[in-house]
Amino acid sequence: MTDTRNPAHRVDVTFIGRANIDLTIQVPHRARPGRTAKGSPLTVSAGGKSLNQAIAAARHGGQAALIANVGADAWGHHITTTLSGAGVDTRHIRLIPGASTGAAIIEVTPDGESYITLALSPATELTTDDINHATAGLTTQAVVVQLDLPPEPVTTLLSHRRAPILIGNLVPHPHLDPALLQRLDILVVNQHEAAAILRTTTDDPVNAAVALRRLGPPAVIVTVGQHGAAYSHPHGTGTVPAPTVQAIDTTGAGDAFLGSLALDLARNTPLHDAITTAVRTGSHTVQHISAHTPARETS
Repeated sequence: MTDTRNPAHRVDVTFIGRANIDLTIQVPHRARPGRTAKGSPLTVSAGGKSLNQAIAAARHGGQAALIANVGADAWGHHITTTLSGAGVDTRHIRLIPGASTGAAIIEVTPDGESYITLALSPATELTTDDINHATAGLTTQAVVVQLDLPPEPVTTLLSHRRAPILIGNLVPHPHLDPALLQRLDILVVNQHEAAAILRTTTDDPVNAAVALRRLGPPAVIVTVGQHGAAYSHPHGTGTVPAPTVQAIDTTGAGDAFLGSLALDLARNTPLHDAITTAVRTGSHTVQHISAHTPARETS
């Protein structure tokens, strides 16, 4: 395992966002109003979009780091142990005394769809000071940031480029200056997030990607679950289909996609090839129970 205490340690991708505990239950159906649905025993695991993405990159052979805050409680220590075990650089995971670690309540139905409710922990949200401290002297090829974080730390990050490749994910915080999106190299969202940003509905992810580019990002990728992904960048637009698989659990499929994508781009893989591999990674992930992508299979 890499010695994460080495201050000169260089990483391929740095992920900036949230880490939390996933409380997952398999249910035959979601509870109806006034009724109770019985499900499987509860599983408790480390989760959160940025955490999942970092683990995905590490399990695909990359050097990944995570910048996030958690509570100095049992869940917070479980998260740091999980990250260390996956080979993720944890130097910038801050355990905050007296704070509770956030949690996600996840229901997974028989068709593999996941329904997630996030219980945020305001005391563990990243701050501008966290960003300035963690990114000082940062040596990384790519940075992936959750745009739904509080606007101040995201503004700080986007205003001062810390890496050759800067990737934004999720619907931006409503108070984030839209002009900052042009500081990104790539915006990655799913089809539902694209609709929320554009404040419209669209059945064509390519059109959505083109429309999102007009907001500033030079390249946009819109993931479409079992249908793969669409993209638009200065050299063209297109789609990458997903292989047909039996979905067991879709939790974390988008995170596996992004972890794989960011790692390949950090290693100078052409965008279309990186998207193709990322789509396959997401498809591989949904065939397993867990938000964390299994290690890449060899052919």
